[in-house]
Amino acid sequence: MRVLFMCTANSCRSILSEAMFNHLAPEGFEAVSSGSFPRGQVLPRSLATLKQAGISIQGLSSKGNDAFEDNPPDIVITVCDKAAGESCPVYFGPALKSHWGLEDPSDVTGDDALVDAAFRATLAHIEQRCIAFLALPFKNLSRDELMRELDRIGSL
Repeated sequence: MRVLFMCTANSCRSILSEAMFNHLAPEGFEAVSSGSFPRGQVLPRSLATLKQAGISIQGLSSKGNDAFEDNPPDIVITVCDKAAGESCPVYFGPALKSHWGLEDPSDVTGDDALVDAAFRATLAHIEQRCIAFLALPFKNLSRDELMRELDRIGSL
């Protein structure tokens, strides 16, 4: 199963989601990420947060949606925060789509300790959702049931 985490810039939340999912996922599951307007580079603080958590940063890069035209995902999860008024990218295709809104920790202002704490909190939130996702009984769920579960996880 291939999961695509999407955001606007593909430099923070979608990158954190891709890395955490792959860190936790058993064989047969893979996460990738992309952005509707990719920044072209991953935020250094995103990479530092992952490293501090013991999560591999190998292969992470900021890329656009066209990177997956030849290998489309099974599930698309947008992680832009609706409350912040961001327009989340939309992926058209047969993939299941869900929204797991996350506040953007790169918008937090203050000293380094405060910003670092925001990144760690976002990563912990992503971890909670990935664990819930990977615990689903996929073989026993219909497409509609899986969609409902994805949306439920997005509200955690």
